[in-house]
Amino acid sequence: MQKINHNFLSDTWKLTKLYWQSEEKWRSFLLLAAIIVLNLGSVGTLVWLNSWRNMFYTALQEYDTTAIINGIGYFTVIAFTNIVIVVYAFYLRQILEVKWRRWLTEYYMKNWLNKRAYYLMQLMHTNTSTDNPDQRISEDLKSFVSLTLSLSLGILNAVVTLVSFIVVLWNLSGVLMVPVGENQYPIYGYMVWVSILYAVVGNWLTVKIGRPLVALNFNQQRYEADFRFGLVRLRENSESIAFYGGEVREENNFAKRFKPVVENFIAVIKRQKKLTWFVSGYSQLSIIVPIVMAIPRYLSHQIALGGLMQTLEAFRHVQDSLSYFVGNYSTLAEWQAVVNRLLGFIENVNSVQNIAENQQVQTEDTVKQVFAVEGLDVCLPKGECLLNNLELTLVPGDSLLITGPSGCGKSTLLRALAGIWPFGCGKITRSLEFSALFLPQKSYLPLSTLRNILLYPCGENSTTDDFLKKILTLCKLENLINQLDTEENWSHILSLGEQQRIAFARAIIQRPDWLFLDEATSALDESTEKELYALLKSELKDSAIISIGHRNTLTKYHKTKLTFQKEGNWSLQKTSESESVG
Repeated sequence: MQKINHNFLSDTWKLTKLYWQSEEKWRSFLLLAAIIVLNLGSVGTLVWLNSWRNMFYTALQEYDTTAIINGIGYFTVIAFTNIVIVVYAFYLRQILEVKWRRWLTEYYMKNWLNKRAYYLMQLMHTNTSTDNPDQRISEDLKSFVSLTLSLSLGILNAVVTLVSFIVVLWNLSGVLMVPVGENQYPIYGYMVWVSILYAVVGNWLTVKIGRPLVALNFNQQRYEADFRFGLVRLRENSESIAFYGGEVREENNFAKRFKPVVENFIAVIKRQKKLTWFVSGYSQLSIIVPIVMAIPRYLSHQIALGGLMQTLEAFRHVQDSLSYFVGNYSTLAEWQAVVNRLLGFIENVNSVQNIAENQQVQTEDTVKQVFAVEGLDVCLPKGECLLNNLELTLVPGDSLLITGPSGCGKSTLLRALAGIWPFGCGKITRSLEFSALFLPQKSYLPLSTLRNILLYPCGENSTTDDFLKKILTLCKLENLINQLDTEENWSHILSLGEQQRIAFARAIIQRPDWLFLDEATSALDESTEKELYALLKSELKDSAIISIGHRNTLTKYHKTKLTFQKEGNWSLQKTSESESVG
C-alpha cells in the first residue's frame, strides 16, 4: 500500500488512460473539451460578476438610482448566462461519466472473466487485495469515474480561477506601507501575498490532520463489502440455515463481521471531526482576514465601497482556489482509496492470468476423435501432489468411472481435465473441436427462464418447444413442461434432485462429445440414477462419459474404472458391466 501511496498520480494515470486511449477516445475528448469550455465560461461569469460588484456597490454608496436599476438588469444577464453554463456543464459531465463507467465496467468484466481469472482468484485467496471483486466492479468503478471527473475539473477550475482573480486582486490591493523603524517599505499586491501565505499554512495543516483518512477509507470499503457478502450468503443458503436452526450462529457471525465496520467507521468519524474542526475554523477565519487587511484602504478613502466589496470577493476566489486541497481533502482521500483498490484488483487479475498462461499442464489439439492424458500430475496450489503420472486414453462411446476416498482429489482431476486447474504438469490431447459439458454435483442455474437454463451456456437456438418438453419428460420433469418461459430463481425453487435432472436434460439437449459428471446423481435414488444413465446411453451413443462417484451402483454403467490410491497412486481396470443399463 505504501508503494501505491508514493506513486498515486502514476497509478491514477494507469487506470485513467485505459479509457482515454480506447476506441472511444475521440468522441470523449470532444465531450471533455465542451465541458472544459463551459467550465472556463463559468469562471468567466465569476470575473464578470466581480466587476459588476464594484459598479453596483459604488452606485449604492452614491445613491445613483439609474445605475442601480441598470446594475440589476446587468446582473440578470450574468445570472442567466451562468445558469445555462452550469446546467449544460453538469449534463455533459454526466453523459461522459456514464460512457466512461460503461466502458470501464465492460473492460473489467472482460478481464475478470478472461482465462477464468474469476475462478483462479478464488483458489488463490491468500492475498486480501482480491476481496469482493463484485464491489470493485459495481461500486469502485462508479466512484473512480465520478471522483476523477469531479476532482480533475475542480482542480482545473481552481487553477483558472486563481489565474483570473490573482491579477484582479493584485490591481485592487494597491500598496501597503510597512513601517520598520524610521523607514517605510512598500509591499505591492499585499492582498495576494496574504492569501498565498494563508492557503499554504492551511494546506500543510490539512495534510497533517487528514493523512490517516486514506487508509481508513480503504479499510472501510473492504469491511463494508465483507459484511454485505455475508448477507448475500445468508440469502443464498437460507434453507440450509433454517434446517440447521443456525439463526443464533449466523447472528453471531454477522455481529463479528459488523464489528470492524463500526470500529473503523468510528475511527473515520473521529479523524473527520478533527479535520472538520480545522476546515471550519479555516473557512470562518477566511471571512474576516481580507476585511481586516482591506479596511484600512477603505477608511483612508483610497477605495470606495464597491472597490472594497470587489477586493473581498477577489480575495475569496483566490483563497478558495489556493485552498482547494483543504476543502476537498476527505474526497481526495476517498479517491486514493478507490484507486488503490482498483489497481490492486487489476494487478491480481493479471497475476492469475499469467499463472494460467504459464501452467505446466499442456493442452494439444488433434484431428483424431480422442481424449488422451500423458504423464499428468495434479497438485494443490501449495504444491502437494494429489495424482502422479496419470496415463489415460478415451474415444467416443467410452465410459470411465473415477472413484476413491473423499478428499483424494477426484474433483480436482476433473478440473484439470477441463483445463481450468493450472497446478500440475503433463499433457492432455483432445480433438480439435472439443465439445464437452461438465455437470457438477450442484448444477449452476442462472437467473433466467427455464428454456435458457436448459440451453446454458449456449444461449437461445432453434430448439423447438416440443423437443424441450420431450427431454424434460424423459428426465422425469414433466411438471415443468409448461414453464419453459417462466423466469424464476430456479435454484431455490427446485430440489437438488430436480436440479441434477435438469443437468441431465441439458446434456441430452446439447449432445456434447465428452460428458463429465462430478457426483451428478448423488441426490437421486438408484432407480432414477439407472434410468438417467440408460437415457445417456441411448441418446448420446457417440459421446464419451466420465463420471465421479462413490456409489458401487455406478460401476455397472461404465466400461473402465479409475481408482485413486494412497500417495498419488492410481489403478485403471475394466469393469464387467454385468448389468445392462438399457
